[in-house]
Amino acid sequence: MDRQHSLALHDSSLAPALAPKQGDRIIETSIPARLDSLRWSGFHTRVVVALGITWILDGLEVTLAGALSGAVKESPTLQFSNFDVGFSNSAYLAGAVLGALGFGWLTDRIGRKKLFFITLALYLTATAATALSWNLPSYALFRFLTGAGIGGEYTAINSTIQELVPARYRGWTDLVINGSFWVGAAIGATSAIVLLDPAIVGPDLGWRLAYLSGACLGLIVFVMRMWIPESPRWLMIHGRPDQAHAIVDDIERSVIGRVQDPRQHAWPKIRLRMRDHTPLGEVAHTVFSAYRRRALVGLTLMTAQAFFYNAIFFTFALVLTDFYGITASQVGWYILPFAAGNFLGPLLLGRLFDTLGRRAMITFTYGISGALLALSGYLFSIGVLSAQSQTIAWMVIFFFASPAASSAYLTVSETFPLEVRALAIAMFYSIGTGIGGVAGPALFGALIDTGSRNSVFAGYLLGSGLMIGAAVVAWRFAVSAERQSLETIARPLAFVE
Repeated sequence: MDRQHSLALHDSSLAPALAPKQGDRIIETSIPARLDSLRWSGFHTRVVVALGITWILDGLEVTLAGALSGAVKESPTLQFSNFDVGFSNSAYLAGAVLGALGFGWLTDRIGRKKLFFITLALYLTATAATALSWNLPSYALFRFLTGAGIGGEYTAINSTIQELVPARYRGWTDLVINGSFWVGAAIGATSAIVLLDPAIVGPDLGWRLAYLSGACLGLIVFVMRMWIPESPRWLMIHGRPDQAHAIVDDIERSVIGRVQDPRQHAWPKIRLRMRDHTPLGEVAHTVFSAYRRRALVGLTLMTAQAFFYNAIFFTFALVLTDFYGITASQVGWYILPFAAGNFLGPLLLGRLFDTLGRRAMITFTYGISGALLALSGYLFSIGVLSAQSQTIAWMVIFFFASPAASSAYLTVSETFPLEVRALAIAMFYSIGTGIGGVAGPALFGALIDTGSRNSVFAGYLLGSGLMIGAAVVAWRFAVSAERQSLETIARPLAFVE
């Protein structure tokens, strides 16, 4: 049987099959095989666009926070220090951590689609409120709430990518959607160039208009979200098989112009016991006991990339302004090439995750990112880099680091059972970001405040070591999930023999 459609597990002991009990509602379905058998189509492109736009919003948010750090320091109202900038960025990440956990739990209980609108509404409201901030506590609070909305988006979107996209395209699609973050980064950088120009906008108005532009862009997403159906895989386990089959029928009509006749295809079927929800105790046992090796991999990848990215990017503008004398209004020009490298990495390397495989590419991208950061950090410490060559170095480093970071989400979202997928993403994102991301910006803000290049270099070495360590873990323990159905990689908890 084709490996894409085989229902054998890598280790059948991970998720023992349930024995049918009296009163169980059992469904036999070929929905996973039907979805994986489809070619790429306009439907899948619309899904990519509708989901990628959220990552564009996140990229806009994070870039504005980085590009505007100089502006909020110069704001007559706020007058932030470097530590205040790092603290408020850490508040954003803390919100993302808690939002991911809370909304991740809800995503597995009430579905992927409903959460899209709840989290988006929170994001829009909080972003608009940030533009009205009057001091550090208000700014940090609104950044916290904005992060909570974006954190909730992470769980629902990564789950949906895995469950709607055919197996043979899943790796590249996931990386490109996550990489679209950097399209938003480019938009944010361009906005900052215009809005921080003192000849155009006043010093205390430009950064406020920049945040409002993010809220306005988010309104477009409400319409685009109508393109995305609920996950049929989620529906069939949660007691709505008729709705699940109707959605797959509509997808097939969109892709090939008709509903496929199951009698003409040797699609394997799986038997599932329908359930309303998965108890948290079962979630914890599944993630941390039955799948503990995969949990180690997911936690390691998430932590390393969170520190690497958040520590460096949130203080990007501070390095340029404090060590290279770049004015706050000009930081956006340096973010544009940096964003280009970050988007081109997943776009050009993403296919290799589906061909050469997950283990090889995760190991390579994490390892080379860490090595290059250590080298560029050394050159920074001895003062041989200019603002331009520093930006080129970052552009090359993050060409590899961007697909590495995206592969962390890919790894977690495809290697755990459907019933716990969203919450697993939330847990590992939250733990990883809590360890590596929340502390990172504040740490680097403090290191930059010392004015010592060697102190900043020590921070770079820490990020480098985490990435190289993650590469070793991935090579040893990562799952070869390329081109395999989700039910092959991790059998649903509701599976019945």
